[in-house]
Amino acid sequence: MIVGELETLGAVDDPLERARRAGGLIDAHQATINELSRIRREALEYLVSTGMTQKQIGERLGMSRARVGQLLKSGPQPERAFLGTGRLIFALGGKLEAGKASPGPVVSDGTLAAYHRLAELARTLDLGSDFEVIEPPGIVTLNRANLVVICGPRLSPLVAQVLESDPRLAFHRDDQGWHIVDRETGDVHRSSLDSGGRTDIAYLGRLPRPDGRGTFLYLAGIHAAGTSGAAHYLEAHLPELYAEVKTKRFSTLITCDVDPETKQVVASERLTPLIRHDG
Repeated sequence: MIVGELETLGAVDDPLERARRAGGLIDAHQATINELSRIRREALEYLVSTGMTQKQIGERLGMSRARVGQLLKSGPQPERAFLGTGRLIFALGGKLEAGKASPGPVVSDGTLAAYHRLAELARTLDLGSDFEVIEPPGIVTLNRANLVVICGPRLSPLVAQVLESDPRLAFHRDDQGWHIVDRETGDVHRSSLDSGGRTDIAYLGRLPRPDGRGTFLYLAGIHAAGTSGAAHYLEAHLPELYAEVKTKRFSTLITCDVDPETKQVVASERLTPLIRHDG
């Protein structure tokens, strides 16, 4: 493939266009190299975990023990695949703010806090990111690679429809407000913020793209604080989550403690087991 690309590139007469295309190819192939390095590192770490020594691995792969040791420390960390394999796109739920002369979509503080946490986490894993606001009435393109959606179901009917694929967890609303129901156990999970408390609950999971050609990472709280709490948990438990579900479909609920004065998340933990959607 690279030979054909080089031949095509070499045939471009305009030097500016040739330089532009070359830069694009360099970026694309560098992303591929990074992901191949991550996959290799993960495979080597697995072999070590099974009891193989670096010397034994080197002998089987035709390289020195020192080289194996070097590869175990180089390349992206395996768990970064939980977020994506290339530049991330964060889609943030927006809503119209009442009382403005020129109404426009705004993003809640909790959603922004979640985005900033995860964008910084991505940066530490050598993943760049961009964001976009999902404007009312909530139309968003879900059929994209490396997509992270931070948007409650009430802000996007498309997201609400995809959430219906979850075999157990579902958002509902009654006269007491929004809550999340576990259809298997019958448990109803409500935010104590609705009754003067300081804890909120969020959904964290990986959902199917409508085109059936992949998944996207999804998080949303009952309130904005819960959304930030889900990011807080993900930030602290990424290796653990990746070890358990890799990049397969799953869902779980996260509960978080919110400081009543600063409105900042100070602690988070998993409320339910990891629910695997793929059997």
